[in-house]
Amino acid sequence: MRSLLDQPPEDSRARFRDRIPRFILTVDTEEEFDWEKPLTRETHGTDHVRRLSKFQEFCEHQKVVPVYLVDWPIANSRLAAEILREPLAAGRAEIGVQLHPWVNPPFAEDVTQHNSFAGNLPRDLEEAKFVKLRDCIEAKFGVTPLIYRAGRYGVGENTARILAEHGIAIDTSARPQFDYSSVGGPNFRTFPIAPYWLDDERTLLELPLTTTFWGMLRKQGEYIYPRLWRAPSMRGVLSRLNMLERVPLTPEGVTVEEAIRGIDMALDEGAPMLVFSFHSPSLRPGDTPYVRTEEDLDDLYDWWRRVFAYLKQRGVKPSCVKDVMHSVER
Repeated sequence: MRSLLDQPPEDSRARFRDRIPRFILTVDTEEEFDWEKPLTRETHGTDHVRRLSKFQEFCEHQKVVPVYLVDWPIANSRLAAEILREPLAAGRAEIGVQLHPWVNPPFAEDVTQHNSFAGNLPRDLEEAKFVKLRDCIEAKFGVTPLIYRAGRYGVGENTARILAEHGIAIDTSARPQFDYSSVGGPNFRTFPIAPYWLDDERTLLELPLTTTFWGMLRKQGEYIYPRLWRAPSMRGVLSRLNMLERVPLTPEGVTVEEAIRGIDMALDEGAPMLVFSFHSPSLRPGDTPYVRTEEDLDDLYDWWRRVFAYLKQRGVKPSCVKDVMHSVER
């Protein structure tokens, strides 16, 4: 079992039997907290959970199966279970594990920036937190989760083996073109956006979140972009000049026009799977920096409508965990 921190070898790339490009919609389904303040165990809420009902109805109308990656406060929300149990049972939604260690028992560590990345914890503690959350999700939602994302993308040397030993089939924690090492997290800057196997037996699949570079300098983006950290304003200048732009596939801070350019770049590079994501608190104005007003929320839904329409136009098929596991070559 390779570490999730290791650059995957070329021969580990995964393919789908039908060669049809796919996309998957993942929702970081988590508590509300102040993104500008230090993390705590206590100062958070779940008031936005009622908004999941409308989002689920929206996805069903669009014929998209959302994958809710649920953390401890949401797993223990009675309302979340009431909203999602029936769609999960019917296959119109899927559920996975998202570990926020600072709010997930057992609480044996201090709440620090370093410890907010679960992969930095001792193996026994990372595993105990994961197992407690997975078992809670299965009990409350009536479904066994098969997909995992580390909160803050915080995987470590032990994460892959923990997941494999406890029945997880897919990890989706890698975020190519992003480097969190300056704050104690992993560095995924040079990782591929294509899916890859984490073991030779092909039992644990990585579905990286999709981020691409766009612009005249996109082929050099992997080299240029990280070197602009001392002059972040230059990133904006290069973007405005259509020279270089980093485009993660999310409605949070990314316009629909930018997302469409990112989709085109990923497909043109032969990516077999596009992984979209956003945070569930963005479904209620004021809970994230990305959605402050009801108008912003309308824009978020419109973003998804236009992106889904464009994906259909480009022949990209909606996917989900069940489809991935059925269709991937082993």
